Amino acid sequence: MEHEIGVHQLAYWAGLTFNIDTLRMTWLAMGIVILLAFVATRGIRLVPRRWQNLLEMAVVALLDQIEATMGPNGKKLAPLIITLFLFLLVANWLGLIPGFTSPTSDLNTTLGLALMVIILVHGLEVVHRGGGKYIKRFFQPFIPFVLINIIEELAKPITLSFRLFGNILAGEVLIIILGILVPYVIPTAWLAFSVFVGAVQAFIFTMLSMSYLANSLRDD
Repeated sequence: MEHEIGVHQLAYWAGLTFNIDTLRMTWLAMGIVILLAFVATRGIRLVPRRWQNLLEMAVVALLDQIEATMGPNGKKLAPLIITLFLFLLVANWLGLIPGFTSPTSDLNTTLGLALMVIILVHGLEVVHRGGGKYIKRFFQPFIPFVLINIIEELAKPITLSFRLFGNILAGEVLIIILGILVPYVIPTAWLAFSVFVGAVQAFIFTMLSMSYLANSLRDD
């Protein structure tokens, strides 16, 4: 299967356009995360081995980060945050396999994930602080700041999604270009670097999401 950057297999339904290749890779990434969780938790041992050991290390590190960033209230959102990180990690790495593409190299995916996080942030804030305090904070520290505060909120999903999308897409483009220009050593080195970049970008997206969620759960 040939990988063409920016070209998608399209399907149309009810007036909507769907990127079939992105949907296929998204479902594959979700399936891999579920499979990893199943394999790692199958026959759990007191002294972890192999996949259980690896997954436990990742989960414990994320739980420590959640508690440090969000405090005790963050534990309620731990399953969502850990699943989000594992999905992004797998999705970012999928494009490094020949014939596959990263669903996160499609802006629709990253924007959808960013909107999910931001909607959750505002929903939690309304529930945690109440509607009155939620609206009041847009007018702080002074009433004229309302426009700046609204722009700041609108910019959050845009910066969150474009950062991940741009980094993953650029990595895939460079792998293809380097594979054409110098087909051996440099593409292999860049591929190894892209594994690191994919992990870092998954971590950054997750950390920023935690930071936004922490603000919505903070007690005044």
